[in-house]
Amino acid sequence: MPFTVPEKADWLAKVQLFRGVPRPALERIAERCTEVDFPAGHYIVQQGQIGNGLYLIVTGRAKVVRGDVEIAEFGPGDFVGELAVLDQMPRAASVVAEDDVTCLALASWDLNALIEQEPAVAMNLLRELTARIRSLGQQHHH
Repeated sequence: MPFTVPEKADWLAKVQLFRGVPRPALERIAERCTEVDFPAGHYIVQQGQIGNGLYLIVTGRAKVVRGDVEIAEFGPGDFVGELAVLDQMPRAASVVAEDDVTCLALASWDLNALIEQEPAVAMNLLRELTARIRSLGQQHHH
C-alpha cells in the first residue's frame, strides 16, 4: 500500500540527509517523492548510466558494486545516487537490491531545487559525502 504524504514526511524526518529541515519543507519534499520497489537482485542504479534521481532506502538492503568489487552496503535511512545528480556525470557504481527494497525516489531537478531552498539539506549532503570520502580513504590505507 503506498505511503501517504504525511507518512513519507515522517520517514524523511528520520533520514540524516533531511535533519534540521522544517516540517512544511519535508511535506513539500514528500509530495515529490515517488515510492519505488526493487525485487532482490535488481539494479537500483547502474554504473555508467546518467543519473536522474536520488533513492532513499526505506526497507531492505542494497550493495554498491563497482565492476566486480562490492564497495559498500546500505539499508533503511541511507541514500544512493546523489553523485550523478550533483555532477550530471555517468554513475560511478551500481547499486543492487540484496533483498526486496522499497525506496523513495526524488528526481534530480527536485533535489537541486531543494538544495537551493533548504540550506540544511545542502549541509547534510556535504557532511554525508565527506564521511563517504573519508571512509573510502581509510579503506585504501589498510
